[in-house]
Parts: sequence; C-alpha cells; structure tokens
Amino acid sequence: MKAQSSIQANAEETSLAGFIPRGLLGGILMGLANLVPGISGGTMLLAVGVYPSFINAIADITVLRFKPRSLVILATIGGSAILAIGGLAGPTRMLVIEQRPLMYSFFIGLTLGGLPLVWRLAQPITRSVWVAAGIAFALMVVMAFGTESQGTSTESFPLLLLSGLAGASAMILPGISGGYLLLLLGQYEPILGAVDELKLGLIGPSGFDLARILDSMNVVIPVGIGVVVGIVGVSNALRWLLARYEKATLGVLIGLLLGAVVGLYPFQKAVAPEPGFMDHGILVPEAELEEFPVEDWPLERFSPSTSQVAETGGAIALGILLTWAVSRVDRTKEEQERST
Repeated sequence: MKAQSSIQANAEETSLAGFIPRGLLGGILMGLANLVPGISGGTMLLAVGVYPSFINAIADITVLRFKPRSLVILATIGGSAILAIGGLAGPTRMLVIEQRPLMYSFFIGLTLGGLPLVWRLAQPITRSVWVAAGIAFALMVVMAFGTESQGTSTESFPLLLLSGLAGASAMILPGISGGYLLLLLGQYEPILGAVDELKLGLIGPSGFDLARILDSMNVVIPVGIGVVVGIVGVSNALRWLLARYEKATLGVLIGLLLGAVVGLYPFQKAVAPEPGFMDHGILVPEAELEEFPVEDWPLERFSPSTSQVAETGGAIALGILLTWAVSRVDRTKEEQERST
C-alpha cells in the first residue's frame, strides 16, 4: 500500500459540504489570478484550503479513478474558474491597469492568508522544511527581480502549446504566475484576446457567431492541449512528491507562497512610452506611441502617499481576512469530531 502524506490525508478528511464553498471561491480566484501577471492560481487554491483536494482529484482522474468525490471537486473548482476566466478576462485586465496598487495588495493579502494553513500541515517543522522553503523563496526572488525581458508576440502552434503547458503548470504550482510566464513567452495578449473572441462568438451582442468561434480556435485548441498535458503531469508529480518527500515539498510550497509576495509590489504605475521605447526588443516608431496599448506600457515604481498606504493596507487586510474566513468553513466541526 502506498504511503499517504498528512496533506493528502487532510484532503480526504474534509467533507464535501465544507469543501464546496471553499472550492467555488478558490476556483474563481484561481481563474482571476491566471489573468493577472505576477499572481499564481495555485497560490489562491492553497490560500483558501482546497489545494490538497484539487491535486488528489486531478491525480485520481488522470489514472482513470472516477471517484464521485473527485468529480465534484474538479467540477466545483474547474467550473467556477472557467466562468471567471470567460466572464471577467476583460474587466480584470482593466482593473489591474487602472487600480494596480489595490488589486496587487488584495492578492498579497490572499497569498499571506494561506501561509498559516500550509505551516500547520508542515508540523512538526524539520530542517528539510526550512531548507526547501529557503531555496524556493530565493528562486522566486530571482524570478521577480532578475527576469525583466518579455518574449516576442509571434504565434505558432508549438509556442501556443508550450504556453498552455506553462500556464497549466503555473496554475497548479503555488507562487508561479501563469500570466507572467505567458508574458515571457509573448502570448499573454493573444491568449486573452482569443478568450474574449470566443466569448463574443458564443454570447456576444450579435448572438452566436461561428466565424468568431472558429477564428479563436487557432489559439484555443493548441493552448487547451497544452493545459491538459500540464495539469496531468504536474498534479501526478506533486502527488508522488508529497507521498515520498512530504516535508521538503511542503517547505517548497511555503517558500513559493512567501516569494510570490515579492513579485507583487503594489506601488507601481504604467507610464506612457516615450520616443526610443523598446517593446520586446523592437523599437516602437514615434508615430505609433500614442496608439500603443495601455496594458503594455512600462511600469514605474512610485512613492505612495499616506492615504495610498492606508488603502493598500486595507486591501491586504481584506485579502487575509477573506482567506482566513473561508479556511474556517466546516473546520470547527472537523476539529470537534477529531477531539471526540
């Protein structure tokens, strides 16, 4: 009989009644997080306490174990994530552009709110937890400050397939942003544009539009294949690592959560590009600068005012409070049952 980690046992013990509200919120936040560069969908699942259940459910399905519990878990998280991505891709992008400090602060709070949950699962803390957490945190810092270039926006089937694979892996691994990896590959805007195009083709103001749907398939199909391959591979690898190297794996998750906050420095603003601006290594002609998309403007750090610090502090507190409240759903009942 295969060894079972405490985090996997915890996932199995959580009742579906307690899981569903967490799963719905976790799926929505995962969908939103994967639309925002710098934020990880896996982090959101870990923060609200549904990450172990999600990993176990995917691993079960990929080895053709169609347990009712696993199907409900995936339907809850996957369904709410798809609805969030399909319905909020455009609004989320604009909120990040127009309210970046508040949005990033809110996600910082959500991320920090998940730390106590993982810390509790890692008890008793061993040296391997500290070492693994330190290494993972250092890698996240390097990613946040050492990688500033973005890839080209060339579209091709292999590149879109790779983008789906990278995005799905980041969707599962806490601390690694799928949106950021898509930016590095130059596929962030094309993929979000295809999602919007698919949505308009299905339920746009002009009604069902087959031409728009077929046009979006040039991007959606290869990305979708990559997503499936990435989810299957990463989920099974994580389950294997948790069963055999539980403490080190939990340490990595802690380091990824802490490191994710480093890349979410909230006091940044987009500034209009000036003559000589380079986009993906290519000089943008001055005549095109005025029409250059605002979402692609360079970011610049600024010194916040007292009111801005207070506002972002409130957003962080709100994120922490939300994840704490959701993580407590059904937990009191579970703790009472274990104590009897």
